[in-house]
Amino acid sequence: MNIVGIAACTAGIAHTYIAKEKLETAAKKAGHKIHLETQGTIGTEDPIPTEMIKDADVVVIAADVKVSGKDRFEGKKVIEIPTEIVIKSPNKFIQKVEETMSKN
Repeated sequence: MNIVGIAACTAGIAHTYIAKEKLETAAKKAGHKIHLETQGTIGTEDPIPTEMIKDADVVVIAADVKVSGKDRFEGKKVIEIPTEIVIKSPNKFIQKVEETMSKN
């Protein structure tokens, strides 16, 4: 599965990067491709290339704040979740994404 998404927390610092790292690790461990951009106080880092969005099966937005650029994902399955859940249970979350996508 090809996964793209955004990680963002209220401060735009710690939880943003922890959520990104945990999601990337869990997705890769499960055999998926993943690319996450971060949005925070220093702006956007690792922006998602348009080609990756086009090829994505699902978009994950792990955020505690409003993120910008969600219009890029029009027509894609978007799953929004608080960073805290992704940080605490990344493998379980990836399993839920797999289950959700297998039903589509």
